[in-house]
Amino acid sequence: MKVIILIILLVSIGSLSSCAGYKRKFVKVENGAFIHKKKPYVFIGSNYWQGMNLGAPDSGDRQRLIQELDELKTLGITNLRVLAASEGDSDMKYCVHPALQTNPGVYNEDVWKGLDFLLSEMAKRNMKAVMVLGNFWTWSGGFPQYLKWANAGDIPFPQNEGTSWNDFTDYSQLFYSNEVAQQMMYNHIEKIINRRNSITKKRYRKDPTIMAWQLANEPRGYNASEAFVKWTRKTSAFIKSLDQYHLVCLGTEGNTDKETAGTNVLRDNNDENVDYITMHIWPQNWGWFNPKQGEEKFKEAIKKADNYWGTHVEAAKSLQKPVVLEEFGIARDNSSYNPDSETIWRDRFYKHLFGKVLNSIQNNGPVKGLNFWTYSGEGRPARPGEYWKPGDTFLGDPPHELQGWYGVYNTDTSTLELIKSYSFKVN
Repeated sequence: MKVIILIILLVSIGSLSSCAGYKRKFVKVENGAFIHKKKPYVFIGSNYWQGMNLGAPDSGDRQRLIQELDELKTLGITNLRVLAASEGDSDMKYCVHPALQTNPGVYNEDVWKGLDFLLSEMAKRNMKAVMVLGNFWTWSGGFPQYLKWANAGDIPFPQNEGTSWNDFTDYSQLFYSNEVAQQMMYNHIEKIINRRNSITKKRYRKDPTIMAWQLANEPRGYNASEAFVKWTRKTSAFIKSLDQYHLVCLGTEGNTDKETAGTNVLRDNNDENVDYITMHIWPQNWGWFNPKQGEEKFKEAIKKADNYWGTHVEAAKSLQKPVVLEEFGIARDNSSYNPDSETIWRDRFYKHLFGKVLNSIQNNGPVKGLNFWTYSGEGRPARPGEYWKPGDTFLGDPPHELQGWYGVYNTDTSTLELIKSYSFKVN
């Protein structure tokens, strides 16, 4: 009997040891920092939402995807924030097409295989993925498409004449109180976490190429902030119940530039199931600066960005969680959409924020990485300054925004050199 008990104990210890060893393959958070394979994990990364669509074998462009991943690798990029969900029926405007989910529970297998391919190629280059599961805005379908499917009424697209952004945000925030729409999203979350990659044969929930699941792109509470927080708590707990290996983050901008947006970095991230804080800084979108205004206005914008940064750093210290600056950008000079236009203001803004991230990493601050917005690589706008239409080239600029606005091209030499110089200081 003693021998049998000893054998059982040894087997149990071996299983626990094996499980612990497997978990080390994944990025974790310990003492307010990212850890990977017992070492600090810090990074310079990019947004790359188009990766799933480019990877699709029939509707995509795998040659371009491979080329751009190689370009990003050469720049020292080790982390990509990517779409892991897109919802769009045939009537959905200002949205990426083809979408992954074309009706509730109905999927485009070609796009699924595109996401499989993207993850398999990222793994070859030792890149980590932040997987975005939803969207407050229309450009990947997101909350508005789910609401439409749940019979909440037509989407008031703000790009249409006679419809305002307030009309749209009033509509999108209905998601937090619409249980039917939420259930559609939960069904997708469960499906994607349990998906088996058609190429690597790994379940997504067991793939260390994935760093984190992100609830949504820029979810805001607005007038429904209480329902918003209830939803984030419920959703982060749901993800953790399905997946014991990966990190979870919200995808919020942080506080945003206005209290009326209904977000609060300290309150929203004070959740045991949220592992790290996300922060976005958009001086042009928030009315701080545009590249037609000049030096004085730029300095004011930098001061505002620094103050915004400081608020989020203090929240991170209070919660003992790391921060990722996962979105920021400025348009090309003179607010031009022409890919040949210069990027002097953008480079200055990038340099400032890249420098702040590097300083934080070197001095053990809470900001541990960044994902700049965004890599357009080989792509060029079909009609610079106009909205994307199905069949157009995929850029970093999402379909609900004018094409050529914020994307970094493979010919933007000064910007690429800046990115590369900071990447190799960090890595």
